[in-house]
Amino acid sequence: MLLKFLHILLYLTLYGAAYTKLSDDSLRALPDPGSDFDIHSGALLSPILIPRVSGTPNSTLVLEHFVNFFKTNLPDWHLEFQNSTQTPPAPYDKPTPFVNLIAARDPPWAADGDASRLTLVAHYDSKVTPEGFIGAVDSAAPCAMLLHTARSVDAALTKKWGQMKAQGLAEGGSLEEERGVQIILLDGEEAFVSWTDTDSTYGARSLADSWETVIHPATSNFPNPISSISLFVLLDLLGSKNPTVPSYYKTTHWAYQSMASIEDRLRKLQQFKSSPNHPSKRSVSSRDSKARNQPRKEPMFLPEAEKVNNFFLGGRIGDDHVPFIERGVEVLHMIPNPFPKVWHQPDDDGDHLDIDTVEDWAKLVTAFTGEWMELEGFFDTSAASKRDFYEEDEQLANVISRTEL
Repeated sequence: MLLKFLHILLYLTLYGAAYTKLSDDSLRALPDPGSDFDIHSGALLSPILIPRVSGTPNSTLVLEHFVNFFKTNLPDWHLEFQNSTQTPPAPYDKPTPFVNLIAARDPPWAADGDASRLTLVAHYDSKVTPEGFIGAVDSAAPCAMLLHTARSVDAALTKKWGQMKAQGLAEGGSLEEERGVQIILLDGEEAFVSWTDTDSTYGARSLADSWETVIHPATSNFPNPISSISLFVLLDLLGSKNPTVPSYYKTTHWAYQSMASIEDRLRKLQQFKSSPNHPSKRSVSSRDSKARNQPRKEPMFLPEAEKVNNFFLGGRIGDDHVPFIERGVEVLHMIPNPFPKVWHQPDDDGDHLDIDTVEDWAKLVTAFTGEWMELEGFFDTSAASKRDFYEEDEQLANVISRTEL
């Protein structure tokens, strides 16, 4: 047992050293969602943009949307439900079901309890009040981002693990080889009356309690599902324009820095649609060519990469990560500060989302997952090269046609 503990400790210590950055070609190759984030007809987002209070028929509809997405698009992902029944305070004081969905993909040779898991999390329930509340940033859009991320890395995971198996690297017993990813869609984050330790995070508290008591086989790398979480990345309140997300925890600042570095690179590669320097945001008129060629200041989503150790907020924001961080799980909390203006307001709906920002968050989380899962060289870059060629050709044609005018 001591030897296994030391093995795990060494793995956690060296985890950052194994982190391989994606190449520029891979970043350019990250899939765009197309129309999937259209608020009226988008296959990923629009089915979530309904009131979905825990325990209601609409909550079930949204859960079915998630399940159908994985079963139809990602059949290699293992789906698991974690259920509980809890009683909110009056006047909603009746037993209410809460259903968490866990979608996981581990290396095909990994035994139960052997794979560490990058854990990407959002809650899918919406607030009871105001009546008809949609909760687009809170948190329909983050849920759709995670669906996009899962689909975007799936083929690369298959390719990587297939190559490892063909090269005889699959079953050597190394923790580094047994790295998986899971997406948790949590129910019951919202308070029914007012936020307290007992009237909030119903699903998260139940899942953390449950996973702490699940016992993996004695020969497993990790004794229970809680200990197998390599990083808990919680997305919340994302989808409004110009968010600023601080680095909340000193122990995961290195992961924040990694994601901030990816953001910076994506912006420089003009892959962020919300960027003022994205081609779609710049005039191609010959009359302002000087202004067109002058880079504009980038409003970074993650502005605190250079933060020093004495200025961390710590656990000031209550959210679904709290039951996990209390059990020693490392957390990267992706929540803006200040909160979006639409927070808990009637206008937190699809019409008030900034879709360019939603797509950029989806791309950023996908890239972070790709780096964490060591997927460099496994994304299909041919389509990106072809797309860039035609985009440049089209922009050149626009310049020529407008200059002729």
